[in-house]
Amino acid sequence: MNRNIVFGMIVLLSLTLAACEEKGPAEKVGESVDQAVEDIQDGGRDLGNAIEDACEDVKEGAGAEDSDC
Repeated sequence: MNRNIVFGMIVLLSLTLAACEEKGPAEKVGESVDQAVEDIQDGGRDLGNAIEDACEDVKEGAGAEDSDC
């Protein structure tokens, strides 16, 4: 009887570990959301840099003493 219990525990542990390796649908969705947020944040930084560059170009063209924006 003890051998059956030990064998059952080993099988149960093996199945549990095998299940942890596969990503479930919720984890896949979570990763997609994380990636989308990162993409939006990166796009925001790029847009902010482009706006700042344009502002500096306008100030330089206008002959402003301080060209920082």
